[in-house]
Amino acid sequence: MAIYAVGDVQGCFDELQTLLEELAFGSDDTLWFTGDLVNRGPKSLEALRFVKGLGARAITVLGNHDLHLLAVAQGCEQYRRRDSFADVLHAPDRDELLEWLRVRPLLHHDDALGFTMLHAGLPPQWDLQQAHACARELEAMLRGPHYAEFLRVMYGNEPQQWSDALSGWDRLRFITNCLTRLRYCDAHGRCALREKGAPGTQPKGYMPWFEVPGRRSANLQIIFGHWSTLGTYPVTNVFPLDGGCVWGGGLLAMRLDGARRERMRLECRAHQKYL
Repeated sequence: MAIYAVGDVQGCFDELQTLLEELAFGSDDTLWFTGDLVNRGPKSLEALRFVKGLGARAITVLGNHDLHLLAVAQGCEQYRRRDSFADVLHAPDRDELLEWLRVRPLLHHDDALGFTMLHAGLPPQWDLQQAHACARELEAMLRGPHYAEFLRVMYGNEPQQWSDALSGWDRLRFITNCLTRLRYCDAHGRCALREKGAPGTQPKGYMPWFEVPGRRSANLQIIFGHWSTLGTYPVTNVFPLDGGCVWGGGLLAMRLDGARRERMRLECRAHQKYL
């Protein structure tokens, strides 16, 4: 019984199948997915059906592209020029797939393995308990009767900084942005959500979220995706797995139940041109 974490698939279903063949993925094995199962790649529908079909053998957290699919499906956001999940929207099992997707967690923690998985990042003020509580707040909204109302106000970069006093849509938007969009913040936890480049390209005073001094989650082993320009960054206890497969990079996997933390990489052809 092996347990692997896999980075952002983004509709690259064929590449996922090739990677699993190389891993000799078996019927007793389990996969963790860092989110963004869909969009930009050519086979979002096949990717969703496959991961859903794994049942309890797959654990996936929601990413920003997954949330975007849900928002478009609800009529809360427009289908964009570079979106590529029309196959999901027109599938006969659309409703079943979307219902499955919207009840995925935003954060997964396994005490026995000693790993925490999320799609993007954590603000420096959150420890595991706070992160877990905030993720549960957002999950409750997405699983509840007012989730479409939230999806309409989900987009935006404000507020920039965490406060326990945040409430309502502002609080949920900040939680969403951290768990599904965060790359850079400053020493006070102010987020720079527009920044997408590799470290060294960010504005002065900002740093990768996992390099903020005194970060309260520094004791956790965190697996995340979302940041295709980051690479396999050499930081203790941090395991980025978005290899940029859809851009012509690699689809990454890491075995979680072994003694060594080696990443496996499948070289991918570009389905999108990075802009």
